[in-house]
Amino acid sequence: MKVYSKNQLQRYPIYLKFFKELQEEGITEISSPKIAAELGYSEEQIRKDLQAISNEPGRPKKGRSVAKLIETLESFLGYRNSVNAALIGCGHLGSALLNYPNFDDMGLTIVAGFDISPNKVGRDMGGKHIYHLDDFETVFPTLDAKIVVLCVPAEIAQSSLNLAVKNGATAIWNFAPCHLNAPTGIIVETVNLASSLAVLSHRLNSKK
Repeated sequence: MKVYSKNQLQRYPIYLKFFKELQEEGITEISSPKIAAELGYSEEQIRKDLQAISNEPGRPKKGRSVAKLIETLESFLGYRNSVNAALIGCGHLGSALLNYPNFDDMGLTIVAGFDISPNKVGRDMGGKHIYHLDDFETVFPTLDAKIVVLCVPAEIAQSSLNLAVKNGATAIWNFAPCHLNAPTGIIVETVNLASSLAVLSHRLNSKK
């Protein structure tokens, strides 16, 4: 089984978005040098990334088929196999994710939200019903969901993870600004906004 680095996995959606834009422009073939020029990666990196997921080699002077690259990347990333998710914490960030229109294109369907606020519980957001968190143990097992998205304050993130795992979640997408401990076999991916901002700030300052 091939092993992919986290940085490598993070590049694949960037490639996919770029190739879809090319397809919309009517471009049918693309070479590694052109991809490098547009995205700022090295040609060697791009060749390694694409060869790691495709058995089809690039053709000299022509490159690769854009349509085939899109098909390969969507299959590799699981975008063609939809998985259900539930979201805990329907505040500003949570409500934005509930209303985000493009998750279905990425193979993710958020089917319900959970919160404790009387202003949110019982309402619909983005077509998803918001349940009280006290009902999680009853409702979540009926949703056929594997992923729980955490948009909660750091101080309750661990207890929210524990609740999700106890009731059958196998993967956690964590937006809380903290490290979480999960049992063996449970996948946790934390979105670290501070790290992303640090990279942006460093690149900005390096231009001065």
